[in-house]
Amino acid sequence: MNDTLTNDTADDDTADDDTAGSDAVDQILGQWARVRPDVDCSAMGVAGRISRASRLLEKGIKEYFGGHDLEPWEFDVLATLFRSNPDHRLCMSDLATAAMVSSAALTNRVDRLVVKGLVHREVSPSNRRMVLITLTGEGRAVVDALLAGHVANEERLLAALTDEDRERLSGLLCKLLTSLGDVGSC
Repeated sequence: MNDTLTNDTADDDTADDDTAGSDAVDQILGQWARVRPDVDCSAMGVAGRISRASRLLEKGIKEYFGGHDLEPWEFDVLATLFRSNPDHRLCMSDLATAAMVSSAALTNRVDRLVVKGLVHREVSPSNRRMVLITLTGEGRAVVDALLAGHVANEERLLAALTDEDRERLSGLLCKLLTSLGDVGSC
């Protein structure tokens, strides 16, 4: 993918009148069509839009959690523990899998959440090689307090899409993720 497709702004000087109402990716694809009409850059357009949408969604989510002195990754770990089981406890390897992060990244994240008093770390009494992470009462309260607002924020971010659009897009993204090696089924 060409890095120019992931920029947050397009070069307004290159926009043609016939691209009014189109996005920056359309403008960039138009430029490629003019200079290299022999190359089909449509895949670049799809990848560029996915990348741009991801960044814009992440920005909106980060702004919401930032208003509550929390990072999105902190909420992700807390929410993963919250929804995992009635004890709100997982071993590190299961938590890493469920939170979709590496073990190394999770260790750093758990360290920071322990300092904040949102999770508790302990060695498993049945297997001293296993480390258990448990959501504290304060951690549960954070998830309870922010979940509805988080979902409302995501609704706001996706407001341009109808329910049918969302269902179709979700299915297509699931198909793409699976083809790229992501786990799970659609």
